[in-house]
Amino acid sequence: MVDPDPAVVETLRGAGCVFAEEEAALLETAAGEGGDLALMLARRVRGEPLEQVLGWAEFCGLRIRVAPGVFVPRRRTEALVRLGAAAARSAGDRPVVVDLCCGTGAVGVAVAGLVPAVELHAADLDPDAVACARLNVTTGRVHEGDLYDALPDELRGRVDVLLVNAPYVPSDEVRLMPPEARLHEHRVALDGGADGLDLHRRTAAEAAGWLAPRGCLLIETSPHQAARTARICAEAGLVVEVLGADPVRVARAISPAPGRLAE
Repeated sequence: MVDPDPAVVETLRGAGCVFAEEEAALLETAAGEGGDLALMLARRVRGEPLEQVLGWAEFCGLRIRVAPGVFVPRRRTEALVRLGAAAARSAGDRPVVVDLCCGTGAVGVAVAGLVPAVELHAADLDPDAVACARLNVTTGRVHEGDLYDALPDELRGRVDVLLVNAPYVPSDEVRLMPPEARLHEHRVALDGGADGLDLHRRTAAEAAGWLAPRGCLLIETSPHQAARTARICAEAGLVVEVLGADPVRVARAISPAPGRLAE
């Protein structure tokens, strides 16, 4: 990484960037690869997320393309990837993996990178996210639409691993989020409804019809919402446990095989 220009560092520090030196080095490297340093610096000073300014985010050791307005993949979501990869490996040959509410497609791409034999599908409602995901998902298919409406019927009853990082911030708390998210990521990627769990309810309600026998639904949630997310999945007929540690939890919900309960 380049030694950053002190003037760039001071400009970023003056704008409130805590890691000004690291950000300056990244911006200068990007400028050396064909970017416009003055323009990128101005965008960052205005408060745009660094990843949107650079055009990429590091996630699970991968460089994921990020577009303006699209949800930036968070490091905390790497826990969802690890669990998803483990579930895919245990599902046998050519497991079907679906990344629902995919944003950039980072979660599905990262799982496919760990388990190369997967049949990967990703879906999102936001056209900008779909366009971005199509840049990242190079060995799978990306679909546009509202939750399961986006998926082809051929996947019904075949999904081995259903990965969901749907928005789970309560509507009244979106205003409390950092400006980088609140002002520069589309609200549809942040707002989870009155209690933050609207998308969890909708996802769980139809999951059984899409999951293969013993298929696995993995939903990222927060520590204080985890018990309610788990209850929502259990009420949908799935066998649930909550995994993980702060700052997130993952509700793992398994579809019982016909005529038996999941172990």
